Amino acid sequence: MRGLLVAGTTSDAGKSLVTAGICRWLARRGLRVAPFKAQNMSNNSMVCADGAEIGRAQWLQATAAGAEPEAAMNPVLLKPGSDRRSHVVALGAPFGTLEAGEFATGRDELARIAFDAFDDLRRRFDVVVCEGAGSPAEINLRRGDYVNMGLARRFGLPVVVVGDIDRGGVLAAMYGTIALLEPADQALLAGWVVNKFRGDEMLLRPGLDRIAELTHRPVLGVLPWLDGVWIDSEDALAAAGWRHSAGAAGGLRVAVVRLPRASNATDVDALAAEPGVTVTLTADVDTVRTADVVVLPGTRATVDDLRWLRERGLAEAIAARTGPVLGICGGYQMLARTIVDDVESGAGAIEGLGLLPTTVTFTREKVLGRPVARWRGHEVAAYEIHHGRATLDGAEADPFLDGWRRGAVWGTTLHGAFDNDGFRRAWLCEAAAQAGVEWSPAPSAPGFAQLRESMLDRLADAVEEHLDTAVLVELIERGAPVGRPPVR
Repeated sequence: MRGLLVAGTTSDAGKSLVTAGICRWLARRGLRVAPFKAQNMSNNSMVCADGAEIGRAQWLQATAAGAEPEAAMNPVLLKPGSDRRSHVVALGAPFGTLEAGEFATGRDELARIAFDAFDDLRRRFDVVVCEGAGSPAEINLRRGDYVNMGLARRFGLPVVVVGDIDRGGVLAAMYGTIALLEPADQALLAGWVVNKFRGDEMLLRPGLDRIAELTHRPVLGVLPWLDGVWIDSEDALAAAGWRHSAGAAGGLRVAVVRLPRASNATDVDALAAEPGVTVTLTADVDTVRTADVVVLPGTRATVDDLRWLRERGLAEAIAARTGPVLGICGGYQMLARTIVDDVESGAGAIEGLGLLPTTVTFTREKVLGRPVARWRGHEVAAYEIHHGRATLDGAEADPFLDGWRRGAVWGTTLHGAFDNDGFRRAWLCEAAAQAGVEWSPAPSAPGFAQLRESMLDRLADAVEEHLDTAVLVELIERGAPVGRPPVR
């Protein structure tokens, strides 16, 4: 068998991080492990070494497994451009669009691509750890499903379902999940994992025993709430864990504008990890006015999100600032004098915020790459994913990575730049000086890559300590047990 599917009772139950933890735990045992998500809907993505674009969560899981990230690990990536349309990336390259009405039907070609990718991985790796999407109990989508039970049925994969106890109702969600599945799907559901638990597990035990009795499936363990483990969310500008432990009053206050179609907002994770830097996700005008630094993150819909800024009064608040404003990718594009977009929105030429002397022109060819830039003597490894290209309008401006800076306004298309410790800390020092705030890096603070590794190790430690790993190994080797009665 040598495979496992980690599903969830809901979105954001913790599937991505549990999958990462299992990948790291298996890799520690000396196995060659590949993560896999047949279809990911996320505007947080990453560029692989060969230029392929995949979901950021699968990149993280590959890192956890010690494997080189590749397109087969996330063969279908849907990047929402509106409430009813998603841009499709297949095997790392642009593939077209998917309308809302096609989510349940018309996806045969995408399913074929996904199944072929899984076949490829299982030939080359010892174990493939798959992550589901949303919930397997979304029976309205079952007919065209190839990421949850459709994938499990195709390859006979045992399924472990993760439930988030922090949001409440986890036992009902578990029972409801299996009860909604048809018998052939139920046969592959092999056990439950409770996630994000805080408190005395003995108080939970009677409920766990009862759910195991009612569903004929064991609870494989209870994972505790892990403070400080919040990396690489699938959802752009999700309520990341660092928000629960934002720094004390004082220090450098960074406001990240919560754009409706934000993408690759993981750029700000490294800022939030710095001691003395408090990052707030916000759509509040007063917060944007008073923050020391404002960040406009990437977006999948530059023109539409710029319109939203203006409607909310945020554009005026940003333009009136004297302190630092940083635009990244789509946020950088918004800072231009003029945006010419006949590709993404079809809006043609419109006015940007006018804070940088640039013109942005959208082209049909997507730029995907992993450039290395330099700034103030710091080497900056990054990645880029964009259609818009900025050119200087003849006015004076200082180079900043691949973009420009004028006064306290900074712009770059590069994602991941702030993961580079030396660059991040040097830029924060300059931004703090522009804002009139005393801030300097903590000498003992870990680097961001070191912090990420420690988080992945904590996930693997939690899997090893709190889950029945003997049963997990049995499932991976032999598949789901047979003969269990269906649940109605």
